[in-house]
Amino acid sequence: MTGRTKRSTVHFDRPFALRGIEETQPAGDYDIDQDEELIDGISWIAYRRVATYMHLPARSSNLLTSQVLAIDYAELEAALRQDQEKAA
Repeated sequence: MTGRTKRSTVHFDRPFALRGIEETQPAGDYDIDQDEELIDGISWIAYRRVATYMHLPARSSNLLTSQVLAIDYAELEAALRQDQEKAA
């Protein structure tokens, strides 16, 4: 199967927590990688998400070390919605 990785950035206005990440993370911009695989057997090109990763710490951090952690995409979306609702 053919795969690809899509990179994006998400923004949190407030500190947030996700399962699998030990500490609450500060507000800021975070890089997100989504691994996708090509869906075979259909007449058009389509991909399905198979993994989502978050780069820590936030881009604005002065820390020299970083890590990439696997996260649940649905949980990330829920955390982003909650952050936006609190901002409104």
